[in-house]
Amino acid sequence: MNSQENSSVTPLGAAAPLERPGRPQPVTLRQVAEAAGVSTATVSLVVNKKKTARISDETRQRVRDAIRDLGYRPNAMAQTLVSGSSRFIGLVADAIATTPFAGQIIHGAQDEAWKHGYALLIANTEGNRELETDAIAMMLEYKVRGILYSTWFHRPTDIPASLKESDFVLVNCFSTEPGSRAVVPDEIQGGRSATEILLKHGHRRIAFINATIPAPAKDGRLQGYREALEAEGIPFDAGLVLEAYPDQEGGYGATEELLKREATAVFCYNDRMAMGLYDGLREHGLSIPEDIAVVGFDNQEVIAAHVRPPLSTVALPHYELGAAGVRMLLGLEEGPAADPTKIHCPAVERNSVRALAPA
Repeated sequence: MNSQENSSVTPLGAAAPLERPGRPQPVTLRQVAEAAGVSTATVSLVVNKKKTARISDETRQRVRDAIRDLGYRPNAMAQTLVSGSSRFIGLVADAIATTPFAGQIIHGAQDEAWKHGYALLIANTEGNRELETDAIAMMLEYKVRGILYSTWFHRPTDIPASLKESDFVLVNCFSTEPGSRAVVPDEIQGGRSATEILLKHGHRRIAFINATIPAPAKDGRLQGYREALEAEGIPFDAGLVLEAYPDQEGGYGATEELLKREATAVFCYNDRMAMGLYDGLREHGLSIPEDIAVVGFDNQEVIAAHVRPPLSTVALPHYELGAAGVRMLLGLEEGPAADPTKIHCPAVERNSVRALAPA
């Protein structure tokens, strides 16, 4: 036996061949051309969807059939170089990927992008400006179709300089800079819908526990509350508006002041605040909704659907924010020229509200 014939030693300086048993070799453009009986140039024109090329419908179909039968996959990077744009959409977020209910923004954007033949590149920066700059730069290198720039709560934002090098849409945030397109929740409509849940069950003395932290949601939900009362001919009573930190402890701590107002119902700025209020009301021997009706905001399901009784609330439309952002980026929807596009916040009625019993 010749030892050289059976040696597995690679000569010094020679590269060892990469052998991957069982892995099929990719189908080439030439193989598709041979199967379809056309030139490689014709296959390339069909693959790149050059509609102006003088290729008959019958030939185009023959090439498409060969592509399907052989399982040919076009080189996406090569197509990007030809077209100047890829089939990727970027999404840069400060924290939504780690925030359960706001993560629906990613879900909505991903579904809508896929529907139109795009994939999503996601970067979660945790508010780190250096990481944000690097993420945007990487997406620009990949020649993304555009970038969604999102924050986990609705707020004004500064637009990073590098973001302006691409087509972009702000999601769940907005800017006063000219030409910046944005999609945000309709906070005024949401506040109105929350109050209307209570009004339609006969409540007239309705308190509102608002947040202490300045935000578009704070102002918008208060305005919606006032508009709903006005529509029913109920005078606005500033004494029925309280403020607390927008978390469970804030809602719990507001209980004493709320009870002094002798309200029959209360609209809380968010679900976490409502959850704290539940505890405070029970400590005073009160039942929900028998003694007082409660409505929250956000539809943070880990809270709203699982407190007892389940909480009536208004949903932040995170999924639709992501989907609408993609549609706007792709030019499928046009927003207002100057203002952000506002997305409807749907009411979600559960068992924390019931008809007010006659006095």
